[in-house]
Amino acid sequence: MATDPRNPSDSYAGFWREYHMSTLTTPRPDGTPHVVAVGVTYDPENGYARVITNKNSRKVANVLAAGADGARVAVCQVDKGRWATLEGVAHIRTEAEVVADAVARYAERYGRTPAPNPDRVVIEIALTRAMGRA
Repeated sequence: MATDPRNPSDSYAGFWREYHMSTLTTPRPDGTPHVVAVGVTYDPENGYARVITNKNSRKVANVLAAGADGARVAVCQVDKGRWATLEGVAHIRTEAEVVADAVARYAERYGRTPAPNPDRVVIEIALTRAMGRA
C-alpha cells in the first residue's frame, strides 16, 4: 500500500520509531543489488531516511559509484505481518553537524549512542516513495 513519504499515517510513522533493524539495498557498479542489515531513521518532516556507517563500507562505495546524481536505494523493515519500505536517492554526507544529527536520531530510535568513529558518514536518502502495511 503506497503512502506519502512526507505525510505518512500515524501508524506508519510510529512503526519507523519502534526498535527494528532494517535492510538497505544499494546498486553495485554492475547493477546487482547489495543488501545489508542496518539501523535507519526516518524523518518524514524533511523527507529523509538516514543510515550511519563507516566511510569504507561497501554500501558507501556503491552510493559513491553512482555519481553526483546519487544512487536509487531502498530501506525496508519487517515485523511479522507489518512491513514498510522507503525508496529514494542516496548521497553520502560527511559534514560534522549532519553526522552528529544522524547519530542523535539513531540514539533516540535505538536507545544507545554508537561509539565515536572518526570514519563515520551518513547515507542520506531523499525520499521519493513509501509503501507498506504498518
